[in-house]
Amino acid sequence: MDYLAQYPTQRGNTVVVSKEITRKEHSQVQLTATVANADVRKEYDDLVAYYAKNIQLPGFRKGKAPKDIVERKLGEGLKADALGRILEKALHELFDAEDFPAQDKPIAYAQPELVEEPVLDLQKDLTFTVKYDVFPTVTVGSWKGIEIESPVVEVTDDDVKRELEQLQERNAIVIDKSEGAVVAKNDVVTINYAELDENKEVIKGSERQDFVFTVGSGANIYKIDDDIIGMKKGETKVITKTFPADFEYPELAGKTKTISVTVTAIKEKKLPDLDDDFAQDVNEKYKTLAELKADLKKNLEKTLEQRLRELKVNDILEKVLTTTQIDLPESMIRLELESRWRNLARRFNSSEDQLLSIIQSMGKSYEDMLAEWRPDVEKALKSRLIVDTLIKDLGITATDEELEAEMQSMAEGMNTSIDEVKKYYEQDQMKEYLREDIKERKLFDTLIAEAKVKKGKKQKYLDLMGNNR
Repeated sequence: MDYLAQYPTQRGNTVVVSKEITRKEHSQVQLTATVANADVRKEYDDLVAYYAKNIQLPGFRKGKAPKDIVERKLGEGLKADALGRILEKALHELFDAEDFPAQDKPIAYAQPELVEEPVLDLQKDLTFTVKYDVFPTVTVGSWKGIEIESPVVEVTDDDVKRELEQLQERNAIVIDKSEGAVVAKNDVVTINYAELDENKEVIKGSERQDFVFTVGSGANIYKIDDDIIGMKKGETKVITKTFPADFEYPELAGKTKTISVTVTAIKEKKLPDLDDDFAQDVNEKYKTLAELKADLKKNLEKTLEQRLRELKVNDILEKVLTTTQIDLPESMIRLELESRWRNLARRFNSSEDQLLSIIQSMGKSYEDMLAEWRPDVEKALKSRLIVDTLIKDLGITATDEELEAEMQSMAEGMNTSIDEVKKYYEQDQMKEYLREDIKERKLFDTLIAEAKVKKGKKQKYLDLMGNNR
């Protein structure tokens, strides 16, 4: 029977007679503290008294076993239990104390770890040392007068035409192709695929069933669009591809893969005519195709403005980073890396174990992926800390009136009532997220206003948006 597990955890007053705080690199703190021997002895005696009263040992009625026999029965486990409770109470007392420096308290997701296991001597004070991560100190560098370039971009008729064609694609009717028909460009196909090893055996974890994509879109990891053209429904083909060293997916770059592909369905699209009827089908607010085109151009120009603003902010933060001192704690980096891993699993619509199998089939490990992501993660974390620090240092706030105006603007953009928008933001503290977003935008306005923005090179809309691949 596990007697020790029965003792309830209690917060009490454990007297810490001394403490020493030492700052280490990577925003880590080492804390050495000493608990008075009287408190050590009291915690141990209270524990013995509790077990003597509440457990039943062979040969004794419940609560009637002498304390010395209880001590002998529970042995070193009793000391270990007492030690754990003393350490827990001491740390709570230290961190809850008003005079404990706020900057030296552990961040929520970094629990203190013992540097080495202390020895519980009932005749002496107890000294122990723990280490833990703290929130990093952020010393923001110069952010005024930063010189940046902004590309010169305009929305052209070709951009509007491309947007219109995409809208036409989304409104297409998809129907099964006739029996015996073959895969052609722009067909919508359903395939099953898997990687094969050198013995033409399926590599476990690489299988994918019922994967759907449009041929010619490149919306598949192996880029097999051209390879399946001409295949029939039910046909299986083994494809061997060598990927260039600069391939967009690093796990395939410079490697040769053999993939078995089976086509299970072939559908073709019937595109609607681009006329006034089409415009009205898209949205009843449009009476003519010309009105639809004008609105598409307006939306593209708005998106362009947002993208140019985003690039300005990114360039400014890049330069501020070069003069900013931030020593990120390892736990903060690790937490973000693990979050990216979970997000990747969701993107692939798979479990984390399935994702790991896929990665391993490509010759990589979990830690390899985290190592690849680490530079970007560190940069993103530092940028976020710079933004948060500047918002605080500059005293930027978001008033209730600004919050109301933002929700009103959202309601107009979504063609709904402000009450519906308010209802959404009342749940799960969403209103606070919106408030933080407003504060962030106000900071970015300030950063751009203080920067020296020069005209850059001319660029096409599609190139700027990063879709010209």
